[in-house]
Amino acid sequence: MSEARSPVPRHVLVLAHPQVEAGLSEAERVAQFLQRHGVQVRTGLLNAPWVRTYVCQQKPDLVIALGGDGTMLRAGHLAAPCGVPILGINLGRFGFLIEVQRDEWPQALERLLRGEYRLERRMMLQVSLHRGGQTLGPWEVVNEAVVCRGRSVRPVRLSAYVDGLLLSRYVADGLIIATPTGSTAYALAAGGPILPPELRNILLVPVAPHLSVDRAVVLAEGSSVKVVPHVDHEVVLSIDGQEPEALRPGDEVHIRAGEHSLLFVRFQGPEYFYRLLTAYMRSHPLVQKLDARA
Repeated sequence: MSEARSPVPRHVLVLAHPQVEAGLSEAERVAQFLQRHGVQVRTGLLNAPWVRTYVCQQKPDLVIALGGDGTMLRAGHLAAPCGVPILGINLGRFGFLIEVQRDEWPQALERLLRGEYRLERRMMLQVSLHRGGQTLGPWEVVNEAVVCRGRSVRPVRLSAYVDGLLLSRYVADGLIIATPTGSTAYALAAGGPILPPELRNILLVPVAPHLSVDRAVVLAEGSSVKVVPHVDHEVVLSIDGQEPEALRPGDEVHIRAGEHSLLFVRFQGPEYFYRLLTAYMRSHPLVQKLDARA
């Protein structure tokens, strides 16, 4: 019995990060390759004003994003609300989100055009800010929402509730509320665990906690979170590293699983993530030092 194949894309949007060197020229080469195979292609920069409207109105079969993990983050915000899958081509450094390296894309696109790929579905979050009877947002989150201190170098006091029940009170620089995708980003730098991408669990990680809970918490699937800041100096809400929103006394930040999911094109099986994880671990200076002694 022949193996089932995925649909062959016939309309592709190729996007380059504006700050990645040679990104647009590489995107043009990708576009030319696809056009030679009869694919309708449009090329542009990730931050071009027309891109968001194009993705949702023209509904390409696929977005190809050239850059690094940050590029995939921005492409995810564009494509996920419209249900468009993303294929990343790595022009940056090591990352957890991109499978195809710069010198591998011709072979990868040949497989794409034969339908030899799968779609990996990843959880997103929906964040809203409740303020004096009004609701701001909602915002969609790929990696993480962070409630944290602003310019003042002082810890903040936060109360975190899970499904309406108090989980913990934190005195810390901030609290990260992350997706499994975000577990390899800021949450990892703050000492949190790495979660497999197929999970749909929310991860809570305190940042530089002071005389309070210093452990990350993985919540059950379907849980909702409420974070209440006790504001006596600047506290902000940041979504995926974007421009922060200043919080006021009485504000509540509500987080739950989002309605949309990220769709990533993958050519390897789910075990590829663990190969990436092994490569990441072996790149750690301490592991390299131990290997050298072995």
